[in-house]
Amino acid sequence: MHLALTDIYRARWTNDIHEEWIRSVLKNRPDLSREQLHRTRDLMNSHVRDALIQNFHDLIPSLSLPDPNDRHVLAAAIRGRVDVIVTYNTKDFPEEAIAPYEVSAQHPDAFLTHVLDLAPGAVLVALQRLRQSLKNPPVEAGDYLSRLEQHGLSSFVAKLREFQTLL
Repeated sequence: MHLALTDIYRARWTNDIHEEWIRSVLKNRPDLSREQLHRTRDLMNSHVRDALIQNFHDLIPSLSLPDPNDRHVLAAAIRGRVDVIVTYNTKDFPEEAIAPYEVSAQHPDAFLTHVLDLAPGAVLVALQRLRQSLKNPPVEAGDYLSRLEQHGLSSFVAKLREFQTLL
């Protein structure tokens, strides 16, 4: 979210995508409530300009992907004129299936590394703000980078390590 607010890129999502991440978080974090996560969803929608894609469901039946449950993501990308689908599951969005729509799929590590290359100052400021917002308990820069690495962001973290003192 901190990066989305920088306007380095245009973040886009749908209510269906929100519902997916909310279900996933609730599965892994039973201490959180659906109401808390709906508040987060509403804040995301209100703070990131023009992020919510709507009116894409009519495209879903015409699309083909290895996992039919992912067609809503491609449909939203097409309708929302999105260039890149950022996902850990790039295999579910094969190039031959999405290229005709002028969309590509990118792992978050590759995406964030690219964003860092494009605007290192803005990325560092956003990450500094994010890390400093973690107060209960506070998180040191090295620990924060280790957490990012645990989420499969090793190339991004390797580049960030040289700026660790700025985080």
